[in-house]
Amino acid sequence: MTDIVKIADAGHVRTITLNRPEKKNALSNALAWGLIAAIDDAARTDEVWVIAITGSGDAFCSGLDLSGGDRSTPLSAQSAQLDDISWVGNFLLAIRKRCDKPVVGGINGVAVGAGLGLAMATDVRLVSRGARLMAGYTRIGGSPDAGLTITLPQAMGYEQAMRFMMENRTVLGEEAVALGMAGEVVDDAQFADRLAHYCAELCHWSPITLRLLKRGMVKSLETSDMEQQLRYELSNIRIAFSSEDAKEAREAFFEKRQPVFKGR
Repeated sequence: MTDIVKIADAGHVRTITLNRPEKKNALSNALAWGLIAAIDDAARTDEVWVIAITGSGDAFCSGLDLSGGDRSTPLSAQSAQLDDISWVGNFLLAIRKRCDKPVVGGINGVAVGAGLGLAMATDVRLVSRGARLMAGYTRIGGSPDAGLTITLPQAMGYEQAMRFMMENRTVLGEEAVALGMAGEVVDDAQFADRLAHYCAELCHWSPITLRLLKRGMVKSLETSDMEQQLRYELSNIRIAFSSEDAKEAREAFFEKRQPVFKGR
């Protein structure tokens, strides 16, 4: 992993930081693929229960680095030739499909284009009061990518998402929460501490519970078959209740104490 993607562990929380502050964390191929690799690695690591993604400096991610020049890819030549989704599609797949752990977006500053797509791919989002969120595609004659045609209507509703993108609006922290783009706005000076505290709070729950919860929520967005989804819920809760953590949770409940979860 290069230093353009920083990894830090605190307890069961892994924080992944985009680290090109001089470029407002604009996405080069190396940064984008490095970020995806970091998410995939965290998803495979049992000691990581919660993942945070944030940006260095005063930006979350200013979108694609339009200066070009970086053609790096982790794919083989043949796989790269056949790849029709690239890193821009892998943000949503890595976070929602391949990772069943909670991924918290720490939107500490500007999030534009594919950077906004990355932000909206996360499961829950904290946004700094001074952050600026913008799609920006109409301005450059493009159309939305990075999963925004999926995540924005989910978060905002169809018409609000259409207006936001067609009008090329810039949304600040408080309005982002009002529109459903984030769940909490935090003063800039307290943002890093609040992000760390929120992620640590999530680790009070069993990681098995959190992973099964996310699996069910993601699956519900992919199916229109109610009966199938209800069966999936029951399958998940059987797995949950058979875990050692579930036994510990029930014992702690009756003994009126805090449970101690081990992820088993």
